[in-house]
Amino acid sequence: MSCDYTRTVLHGYLDGELDATRAGEFERHLETCRECANTLGAEEALRSSLQSSGLYEHAPVSLRKKIRADLDAATAPAVTSWVPVWRWLAVTAAILLVASVSWYAWPRLQNSAASSPVTATEIIDAHVRSLQPGHLTDVASTDQHTVKPWFDGKLAFVPPVKDFADEGFPLVGGRLDVLSGQNVAALVYARRKHVINVFVWPTKEPDTPIHPPGSRQGYQWLHWRHQGMEFCAVSDVSASDLHELAQLIYE
Repeated sequence: MSCDYTRTVLHGYLDGELDATRAGEFERHLETCRECANTLGAEEALRSSLQSSGLYEHAPVSLRKKIRADLDAATAPAVTSWVPVWRWLAVTAAILLVASVSWYAWPRLQNSAASSPVTATEIIDAHVRSLQPGHLTDVASTDQHTVKPWFDGKLAFVPPVKDFADEGFPLVGGRLDVLSGQNVAALVYARRKHVINVFVWPTKEPDTPIHPPGSRQGYQWLHWRHQGMEFCAVSDVSASDLHELAQLIYE
């Protein structure tokens, strides 16, 4: 017998359409329902393979000709408010372009460059995993001079580490994590009673400003590149709090 969650909730969860309460209920359901867990894994694997396949298809010339012919036929009767065919073609092309780009880019970090292999789902999953008992830090310290040297030798890079306790974001510690198969550093900060994970990994891409925030399942995230490093901060704090920390790190 098929599980009701598979039919009614799973795709809403996968598409980020559930509120934080329903998403939490479904995640607890996954712990005991093998059917839903397997189905979710298959759906995420399919989405990941589509992302990495680099699929892109130019519209055939025959389609352009058909659209032109249809528009010519539709605008053939003489009317006082006649609109040139090329404008209809431009509108049609724009709609197709927006739809195609939105479908392909949605799973990636919102407003980040397409070259980033890390998805919003991975970032949120890594953040949620860290909140489990004993998973938050590998090195627990509020001293940046303790946390930063701890990464030396454990990664092929050393992330920039600063404590912002005076600004309301005390450093909690750091740990090693994995995103899209690559080792990354996770810097852990606190904001009142909330935890903020800042994932850091090296990049050869040019610097970017802090992108507008993304939101899914009650979590906010921000993404940017600076001085050879790629950053992604994620938490359930407000978008303004998360942006304040991102600006402190960026500076």
